[in-house]
Amino acid sequence: MSAVDFESFVHELANVSGQAILPFFRTALGVEDKSRGTAFDPVTAADRAAEQAMRTLIRRTFPSHGVRGEEFPDDSPDADFVWILDPIDGTKSFIAGLPAWGTLIGLCREGRPCYGMMHQPFIRERFYGDGASARYRGPAGERRLAVRACAGLEEAIMLTTSPLLMNEADRARYVEVERRVRLPRYGGDCYAYCMVAAGHVDLVVETNLKPYDILPLVPIIEGAGGVVTSWEGESDLSSGRVVVAGDRRVHEAALAVLQNA
Repeated sequence: MSAVDFESFVHELANVSGQAILPFFRTALGVEDKSRGTAFDPVTAADRAAEQAMRTLIRRTFPSHGVRGEEFPDDSPDADFVWILDPIDGTKSFIAGLPAWGTLIGLCREGRPCYGMMHQPFIRERFYGDGASARYRGPAGERRLAVRACAGLEEAIMLTTSPLLMNEADRARYVEVERRVRLPRYGGDCYAYCMVAAGHVDLVVETNLKPYDILPLVPIIEGAGGVVTSWEGESDLSSGRVVVAGDRRVHEAALAVLQNA
């Protein structure tokens, strides 16, 4: 399969997931709470319909590939190629009628993210990359994605979904970073990372991420020239504590605060 064929297939996955999701957006859809008594964790029929549509297309096209998704059990997770799917990243925004959500589609080869896309079908935007380059396609046309330069935290715009999602110890360390940046903003989910890749935001600091929340975004961020690590500065993101920056100087400064707060 050539690079062109592969890109075409990922766009096809985005198409089928968008077709499954849009009939539910800004309607009176039912919401189920997956939390089992902890923090509210919603799921909708749109989440399940979109993931099922993508899984069906992957099985039909690449039967030897594995799939890991948010809504259904893993399928061959030890395969050389494994798809990582989050049908609606930002379900809380989705059920509130806000467009700050997207479908995450990623592919890992031997455990390492090698391609990723974030698709927002309502706004008709796509951010995608392979780790070496990244692109945008949407109402504003099509262009290459590139991070922007930022000399330090004092000049940085930082996003996080919500400090309330962090445990008390992590939140205290996060707040030390927030105090040093020029502008902190909350919300955004997957859009926050794409805004780093697009050169509008300089830093994202998060915790409690699952593989499907972050792995599809790694090739987009790195393809645009950004940096993605754990709070310990490692490439292994299994802890769910992530620091993403467009400029390595900002990344290093954020890590220094998080590790010494």
